[in-house]
Amino acid sequence: MDVQAYLNRINFHGRLAPNIETLRPLQRSHLLTVPFENLSIHAHEPIRLEEEALFEKIVRRRRGGFCYELNGLFAALLRNLKFDVSMLSASTINSEGQFGAEFDHMTLLVQLEERWLVDVGFGDSFMEPLLLDDRAAQVRAGRTYRLQTDKEDRLILERLEEDRRWSPQYRFRLVAHTMDEYQEMCRYHQTSPKSMFTQRRICSRATPDGRVTLSQMRLIITRNGERHERELAGEKEYAQALQEHFGLVMQR
Repeated sequence: MDVQAYLNRINFHGRLAPNIETLRPLQRSHLLTVPFENLSIHAHEPIRLEEEALFEKIVRRRRGGFCYELNGLFAALLRNLKFDVSMLSASTINSEGQFGAEFDHMTLLVQLEERWLVDVGFGDSFMEPLLLDDRAAQVRAGRTYRLQTDKEDRLILERLEEDRRWSPQYRFRLVAHTMDEYQEMCRYHQTSPKSMFTQRRICSRATPDGRVTLSQMRLIITRNGERHERELAGEKEYAQALQEHFGLVMQR
């Protein structure tokens, strides 16, 4: 891996010692620069869960991706920087409040003096690593999270919403997996009409004061808690928004 090219891609210029002081800004820099997006699926571009292919797409072509791509490549970067990192299988919560299948999501465990939950592939999520063994509330970039244990010793990531309700995000076990084990669910999310990723285009990125998202033809910009939305006129304006807000140009 060309580590420097990756660091340039995420605009990271800090120290590279394998510690939490490096890990925090690495995750934050990644979320601020690399969008969560599923545009390959809608452009009928096969997603290959191989390090070389992911590096070409995300670093060389300056694209984004979804969880398997973003967390998979970020895990490879961390290993190159001498971090102890494991890929974990997670089940996300659906609109009915039910957890989905195993390998529905990839999240990361980084073992330092303490264990940390790391994720650059879950869209609008925690901006800096969470202490894995702390059950108290943890505040990241103004939002509050906690990790709870269920009756089967799975960990559940929860987020505190504005109505003071704890909202489950995903659940997982502390079992390390290889990239090959995510292949089946990656194919499902690329092809199944039941997958949220085949139903609508999404491109979303954190900003220093909020978030910018393209959801189908709707541009949503949140700054300091204020949300602004507008409908785009057509594909030309959509392509302009992709380039302006994400630096992203889709190949024809």
